[in-house]
Amino acid sequence: MNKPTFINLLLSLLLLCTPQAWGQLSPKDNTTFQTSGFFRPEVDIRADRVMVYGIHRLPERIKSWKDQGYHIDFMIGISWGVSNDYLDGKIDGVNHWDQAQIRQNGDTIWHGTTRGVPYIIPNDAFIAYMKEHVIKKVIDEGVEYIFLEEPEIWMFAGYSEAFKREWEKYYGFPWRPQHESPENTYLSHKLKYHLNYKAIEECFTYAKEYAKSIGREVKCYVATHSLVNYTAWQLVSPEASLASLDCVDGYIGQVWTGTARTANYYNGESKERVFENAYLEYDCTESMTAPTGRRVYFLTDPIEDAVRDWDDYKRNYQATFAAKLFFPRNNYYEVMPWPDRIYLSKYPNPATGKSENISPAYATQMQVMINTLNDMPVTDNKISGSGGIGILMSNSGMFQFSPSHKGYSDPGLSNLYGFYNPLFKRGIPVRTVHIENLYHPNTLKDIQVLLMSYAGMKPMQEEQHTYLAEWVKKGGVLIYCARDNDPFQSVMEWWNTNGKNYSAPSEHLFELIGIDPDQALTGAKAGKGKVYVVRQDPKEFVLQANNDQELLRLVEQAYQKDAKAGKLQYKNYYTLSRGYYDLIAVMDESVSNDSYTVKGLYIDLFDPTLPICKTKTVRPGEQAFLLNLKKISRKEAPRVLCGAARVYQAQVNDGKFTFLTRSPSKTRNAMRVLLKKEPVKITATHQGEPIEVTYSWDNTSKTCLLQYDNYSDGVFVTIE
Repeated sequence: MNKPTFINLLLSLLLLCTPQAWGQLSPKDNTTFQTSGFFRPEVDIRADRVMVYGIHRLPERIKSWKDQGYHIDFMIGISWGVSNDYLDGKIDGVNHWDQAQIRQNGDTIWHGTTRGVPYIIPNDAFIAYMKEHVIKKVIDEGVEYIFLEEPEIWMFAGYSEAFKREWEKYYGFPWRPQHESPENTYLSHKLKYHLNYKAIEECFTYAKEYAKSIGREVKCYVATHSLVNYTAWQLVSPEASLASLDCVDGYIGQVWTGTARTANYYNGESKERVFENAYLEYDCTESMTAPTGRRVYFLTDPIEDAVRDWDDYKRNYQATFAAKLFFPRNNYYEVMPWPDRIYLSKYPNPATGKSENISPAYATQMQVMINTLNDMPVTDNKISGSGGIGILMSNSGMFQFSPSHKGYSDPGLSNLYGFYNPLFKRGIPVRTVHIENLYHPNTLKDIQVLLMSYAGMKPMQEEQHTYLAEWVKKGGVLIYCARDNDPFQSVMEWWNTNGKNYSAPSEHLFELIGIDPDQALTGAKAGKGKVYVVRQDPKEFVLQANNDQELLRLVEQAYQKDAKAGKLQYKNYYTLSRGYYDLIAVMDESVSNDSYTVKGLYIDLFDPTLPICKTKTVRPGEQAFLLNLKKISRKEAPRVLCGAARVYQAQVNDGKFTFLTRSPSKTRNAMRVLLKKEPVKITATHQGEPIEVTYSWDNTSKTCLLQYDNYSDGVFVTIE
C-alpha cells in the first residue's frame, strides 16, 4: 500500500468514527423540513436546516438534531400552539377557554381530531403567553429562525365571548352575528384578519427585540397556506399584508397535494386539477413576497394529511413538485413536513390491497427529487408562453367568501378561476398580483395586461386605486369584469363612509382613471393605457361550458393590439430550463390532446432507476423532470450528477474519486456519476466495513449508475 493511499484510507476511517466532524452541513439554508420528533436514522433526510416543532421536550429534541450537524430552527402553530396550563389558568390565574374559536351552534373548533386542542382567538392575553412562555424560551435555547405557522381563524368561527369582546374593542359598537347580513360577514372576517395580523406583528417584534437584548439575532417567518387555498377552505389570515412588516423576514408557502387537489371549475365542470392549482398557489405565495424582496420557502409533501393510496400520493407529488420548480427565481424549499409519517407510517397499496410502508422505489425517487433541491439554480430563463398577463387578488377575498347572502355565491372560488383557468389551460402563464403590494414599484413592472374584478374581493385601502390609475395612464391595459351587484358592494368601507358615497368601489377607480365605465365596454383610452369594462362576473366564464370565448377575444385584443406585447400564444404545454434541469408539463382540457416529445440525452429524475433517455414523451396531464446531459461538459467529470443521498467531501486523488453519502437508513440509493471513462472498481464501506454495491456503465452518457443501501451515518464510496 503506497503512502497517499494509506493516508486517504486512514482519514476516511477517522471521519467515519467521528460523525460530528463530518456531519456538519454547509452554511446554506436553501432547504429545510419540520419535525416534532427526535432524530432517528430512518428520517435523516439531510436538508440544510430542521424546524423542531412544538415546545414539548424541546431542549432534548434540539440536541438530538444538532448533534447530527443540523442548523436548528423552531416552528409552532400560532392559532393552536397553546398549553392546557394556559387555558386552565395555571399560568396567570385566568381561565382562557373562552378564547377557543366557536361555531354558530356553540361547538368548539378543534385542531385536527384531537379534542382538547382548540383553535384560538389571538387576544392580548394569548399574545403575552406566546411571547413569554414560547418565543423567549426558544430563543434562549439558541434557535436561529422562528416559524409561526398558520395564523388563521375559521370563517364559520366568530361566536365566542373573546371574539365578541374584540369586536367591540375594534369597531366601537356591539358584536353582530356574522350570518345575519353581508356586512356582518365582511366585518367579522375583517376583524379576524386584524387579530392575526396583530398577533404576528407583536410576537415577531418581541422576538427581534428580545434576541437583540441578549446579543443575538433571529429571523422570523410565517408559514401559511396560499390566499387561494385559505379562501377555498374558509379560513381568514393576513397573507400578503405581513410582507410589509419589518419584523417578518419571509414565508413558507404551504402548498402540497392536499391543498392543490381542491376542486375548481373550468368549462362547466368541477374537479381536481392538481398541477394547475399547485402552480396558482405557488404563484400566489411568490407574488406576495417578490416585490418586497422577502424570502419564501416552497413546501411540498410526498404524502398528505388525508389517507390516500401510495399511487395517488406519488402521482400528485410529482405534479406539485414540478409546479414549484416552474418558478425560476426561487430556490428555497421546505422539502417535506413530518418525515416520520412519510417513512414510518403505513398507507394503502393498491397493488396488494394492504396498508404498507413506503416502497423502496418511491423512497428512492423521492430522495432523488429532494436532493436536487439542495443545489437547484436560479435562472433568468422564463417559463414558456406569452408573459405579462396578471390577475389582481386581495386579502379581502376571504372577507366575503362564506356564507352566501341574498342568493349570491361564488362556487369554488370561481371569480378567481374564471380568469385563471381559461388562460393557464391554454398555455398562458398568467401571474397573480396582490393589491396589497401595489405600493411597491416592482409589483406591476412586468405586467402589461391586468385582469381584475370586485365580484370576489374589495379594495381595503383607497390608495390602492391611485396606484392602479397611475399604472393605466402610463400604458397598462386593464380589463375589469364585474356586474358590481353582489351584496358586499355596500358593506361599511372607505368608499361609502367619511364623506364618500360611492355605490360600488369600482366607481371610485374609474373616476380616478378618468373614464366612463358605460363607454368602456369596447375600450376607453386613459393616458397611454386603456380600460375595458365587462359587465359579467368572472365566475360566468367557467361555471358554464364553452363560455370563455369572449374573455379570450378581449385578452387577445388587449395583449396584441393595445399592449403590443406580441402574438398571444395558445398551446397545451409549459417548459422551463434551470441550469441542466429541464421541466415539462402538458395540460389536459387544453387546445389539443397532443403529447410533448423532446429528443437529446437525459436522466429521468421521476424514475427511481435513473434511466438514460434519448427521447422523452409527456402525455396530457403529466409532467417530466429531466437532467439534460448535453448541458454538462465531460470536462466536469468525475461528478455526482444526481442520487438518493446527499454527497459530502467529493474529491479526486491518486486516480480515485471518493465521496461520502448520507441519507435515511433502511432506504436504497440510486446515483448517476459522470466519469471520463468506465471505472475498473467501485467499493463502498459503512463504518469501515464493506457493503454491497452494484453498478452499470452507460457509454453513451459516460455515466455510471451506482446502487447500494443508504445509511444515515454515512457510506464512503471509492471509484477507481
